[in-house]
Amino acid sequence: MKVDRRTELREAVFLLLFRVDFYQKDEIEAQIKDFFEGEDGFSEKERQYIGDKVISIAEKLEEIDGILDEYSIGWKVKRMAKVDLTILRLACYEIKYDEKVPVSTAINEAVELAKNYGEESSPSFINGILAKVAKNEG
Repeated sequence: MKVDRRTELREAVFLLLFRVDFYQKDEIEAQIKDFFEGEDGFSEKERQYIGDKVISIAEKLEEIDGILDEYSIGWKVKRMAKVDLTILRLACYEIKYDEKVPVSTAINEAVELAKNYGEESSPSFINGILAKVAKNEG
């Protein structure tokens, strides 16, 4: 099965965004540069898109985490698995701030990332939270 290019770009954003909690804010651009070292799979335009999106999400993390805390009953951001949290941050950003991404696409892609990277319960956990976010924030 051929993977949609936008799905590949979103996955790259996810992989880079995962690093955010492990580095200082002023190191994000260096992490983006490191990510693309020796990577030939993305055009310059795609690299720019990925980097810009990661930076945009990182700049809004406090607000995004507040939204996630509000809708994840019993699971505060600090207690979430880092993979699940990263997926939720990306999808929440797309739902609230990225008008080019339909809400249903943001949720479906997040669930797919959860199937590939998360725990067995991750897809339903992520779907449940994002459904609430979409209903109230989208």
